[in-house]
Amino acid sequence: MAVSISVVLLLLVLAVIFLRNGGLKISHALVCLLLGFCLASTSLAPTINDGLTATADIVSGFRP
Repeated sequence: MAVSISVVLLLLVLAVIFLRNGGLKISHALVCLLLGFCLASTSLAPTINDGLTATADIVSGFRP
């Protein structure tokens, strides 16, 4: 749960930065949002979730 909230917040911050810099249009953001909702309802959702969790585990294991 904490990983998915962190990922959502990170993606939200990136989307806001891209929108402000003009690199991401509102229409592009809406398409990405709809794609996310469509992917969440497919059979790929658990695979994507497992991949994100594994990546977060690897990144959190790094020590500076």
